[in-house]
Amino acid sequence: MNKDIQEYHNSLADEDKEIAAVLFEVISGNLPGAENKVWHRHPVWFLDGNPIVGYSKLKNCMRLLFWSGQSFDEPGLLPEGTFKAAEARYTSAEQVNIKDLKRWLKKSKKIQWDYKNLIKRKGVLEWLNV
Repeated sequence: MNKDIQEYHNSLADEDKEIAAVLFEVISGNLPGAENKVWHRHPVWFLDGNPIVGYSKLKNCMRLLFWSGQSFDEPGLLPEGTFKAAEARYTSAEQVNIKDLKRWLKKSKKIQWDYKNLIKRKGVLEWLNV
């Protein structure tokens, strides 16, 4: 775990640290070639510079966010924002379904929208064939 992500985890309350630890372990184990760093103040994993998945502390939960998650066709992920992102929210580590998370991570490698070039394309998302 890099220093910035460790500092992020250290800033969390104990129960949120447990959730973050589970998410970090499963994400890192299933996206071994992905770059990970703190981006916009929370841990995010990237494939070829494109944000794939991250998690962040919200007021009353930890949010797991997949940038292209609306295209996964997964009932456990809820739409988030105006683009293609989808989320799951957790208030305890026991709520994290590892089997679902691994399946979502597998899909995240193949189902991607090009967020990396969103600004260059003036807010237009394009599908990536990966």
